[in-house]
Amino acid sequence: MTGFSNSPKLIKGAIVGFDPFNPLASVIIFQYNPDTLTRTLQPQTMMGEGDRSETTRLKGAPIETIKLDLEIDATDQLDQGEGLATRLGIYPQLSALEMLIYPKSSLVIANTILLALGTIEVLPATAPFTLFIWGAKRVLPVRITDFSITEEAYDINLNPIRAKSSLGLRVLSYSDLSFTNPGYHVFLAHQIVKEAMATIGSLNNINSVSGARIN
Repeated sequence: MTGFSNSPKLIKGAIVGFDPFNPLASVIIFQYNPDTLTRTLQPQTMMGEGDRSETTRLKGAPIETIKLDLEIDATDQLDQGEGLATRLGIYPQLSALEMLIYPKSSLVIANTILLALGTIEVLPATAPFTLFIWGAKRVLPVRITDFSITEEAYDINLNPIRAKSSLGLRVLSYSDLSFTNPGYHVFLAHQIVKEAMATIGSLNNINSVSGARIN
C-alpha cells in the first residue's frame, strides 16, 4: 500500500452501449485512462453554396471525431488469482467493446427466418445507443468509425491477457439525430456546459489582460 491514501480518486473514462434487449452487454470502464485523446472538429459552414451572405453562417454543430488508444491488462488480476481473469483473461472486456459494432445474434436469426419464409424486407440492425464518457463535463453520443485490436500476450488456453485497442469515434450532435433520440438532448446539454466553460475562460482572459476583476 502506498502512502498516498489521501490522494483524490481518479475518475475513469468509459464507453457505454445501451441496448434494450441486453443492457449489460457493452459497459466498458477504462482500466487505464488513455494518456492522450485526439479531437478533430470540422465546422459546418455554408461555404460554396452560392450566396455570399451565407458564407459566415453555420449549418449546425461541427463534425467532431475522437481518436484514443485503450490498454487492457489482466496481469494484476492474474497475480491476485482473480477467478474471471484466470479463466478467461481479458476476452470479456474485448468482447464488450466489439459488441458495439455487431448486430444482435437474435436479430440475425430472426432475419434469416424471415428470408427463408420469403419476406422481401427484413429488419435492419441498429447499433446500440453509445455514450463516450470522459468526466462529468463530457458525455457524448458517438458511433464507432474505426476499431483495431492488437493482442500482445496470452495465457495457456490462448485467452488474451494483454491488448491495445485503437478507437475512432464520431460524435453525434443534434445535427445528426432526431429530436426524439436521447442523444439529441445529451449533446445539447454537452454544448450548454461547453458554452459555460467558454464564458469562464473568456472572463479569466479579460481579467489577465486588464488587471481588473470581472465576475
